Amino acid sequence: MRSVFKIRDFRKLWAAQFVSIFGDFLALFGVISLITFRLHGTVMQVTYVTISYMVPLAIVGPIAGVFVDRWNVKRVMITSDLIRAGLALMLVFVTDIRQICAIFFCLSFVSSFFAPSQSVTIRTIVPRESLLAANAMISQAFYTVRIFSPALAGALVAWLSEKICFYLDSATFLFSAGMLMTMAIVRAVTPPSGEKTVSGFFHDFTAGVRFIFTHPSLAFVMLAMMNAMFVLSCFSPLVSIFVRDFLSAGSFLFGVISSMIGVGLIAGTQLVTRFGKNRAKEHIVLVGLIGLGLSVGVLSVSKIAVFAGVGTFLMGFSVAFVLVPAQTLMQQDTPIQMVGRVSSSFMSLIALCQILGLMLSGYLAHVLGIRNLFKACTVMLLLISAAGYSKLKSRSVKPLAADAGS
Repeated sequence: MRSVFKIRDFRKLWAAQFVSIFGDFLALFGVISLITFRLHGTVMQVTYVTISYMVPLAIVGPIAGVFVDRWNVKRVMITSDLIRAGLALMLVFVTDIRQICAIFFCLSFVSSFFAPSQSVTIRTIVPRESLLAANAMISQAFYTVRIFSPALAGALVAWLSEKICFYLDSATFLFSAGMLMTMAIVRAVTPPSGEKTVSGFFHDFTAGVRFIFTHPSLAFVMLAMMNAMFVLSCFSPLVSIFVRDFLSAGSFLFGVISSMIGVGLIAGTQLVTRFGKNRAKEHIVLVGLIGLGLSVGVLSVSKIAVFAGVGTFLMGFSVAFVLVPAQTLMQQDTPIQMVGRVSSSFMSLIALCQILGLMLSGYLAHVLGIRNLFKACTVMLLLISAAGYSKLKSRSVKPLAADAGS
């Protein structure tokens, strides 16, 4: 990781993302506080805001990837940050839930262009052998902010109202744009212009998904990521109910158990670089998927707080072993002229699974019960892990057989 941080442009990108992500969490806390305490909203209304943000990522992502592969990614990221700065500032003036949903929808729409542009940038400025460490550092910044930002945001809201969070979020986007302006981003391969026809656009639009599911390793890690995010999205809305009904505890323990996911994510991103240094990325993802299944299983049978905390810590730790190497494999194995489309297809499929998890979690918990839902997720993850192990093992045996025959 130290060698990656010596790359000047990566340091700038990391700093821009760290500050911007911090602002995003401040704004999210401010919005939830606004809905809960000023607008007296319901849990469903908070969920509507979350879904409003996820839908464009799922739908617009593959379309955005087509344009990112044709445009100047530096300009795309700067323009995205400037637009999002204005949208974040608009949150200061909202008066009802519909306005918040509309702004979050627009923020997500613009972010659909930023995320694949960032993937292209990382692939461009970081050596291939250092991509795992670079993705781990970007993820680590996200998870670190996720743990520590709520306390600061709570103090700011109590002292200066939630509007200060929106002002600061807008300022962080401006900071990010300023950092990106100083970077030199030159693609190793000039992206093709492609046919400027409807059929040419449709071909480019579907190219990312086709590439993923015709590439055996990417298809497996994509399936692993989708299932991991579905399980996390099912789990998130049910944590508080699980703590209340099965651990007979209150808000303090709820906060501790929830934060253990973030602690596990940080620990996982710290260790995944060392663990994966000389291992195939799909094998690391398989380890993470097995760990996630076991961690959800631990949680499903937990009756005391310590075991529940261990379960959520292992859950976060395992997710890091799925997400970081999967994203790295995507960047390494995708031709540079297709990184935008493939990464946006990754983002779209993951967002779709998150939406399904959020929408189905309540219904599944009602039908199966929370513990049985967690057990069902454990079985699903372990079955997928077993199928993945069998597939990876058969692929490794075939080359050996071919060599023996020759």
